[in-house]
Amino acid sequence: MNATRVTKAASAVGPGDVLTFAQGRQIRVIRIVALATRRGPAPEAQTLYDDLTPPPDPVAPEPARTGPRPTKKDRRSLDAMRGEGDGEF
Repeated sequence: MNATRVTKAASAVGPGDVLTFAQGRQIRVIRIVALATRRGPAPEAQTLYDDLTPPPDPVAPEPARTGPRPTKKDRRSLDAMRGEGDGEF
């Protein structure tokens, strides 16, 4: 919170505070604009903060999988071919 690491989850926040946190594999940066008087729906909550998260870096997309998921036997033969493990159980 405001470039300071918070150790307690119950830290008080208010308008103008900037929060930086990990959400999945993404780092989010949020500035609190106002506090709600009650718990409400998500669209209402989204009006209470500004999202300052920088856009993601353009990265080459992962290649699409071709064919079905490999079976356990297929995985063992791939691991043996790569030299990972002994290839047998």
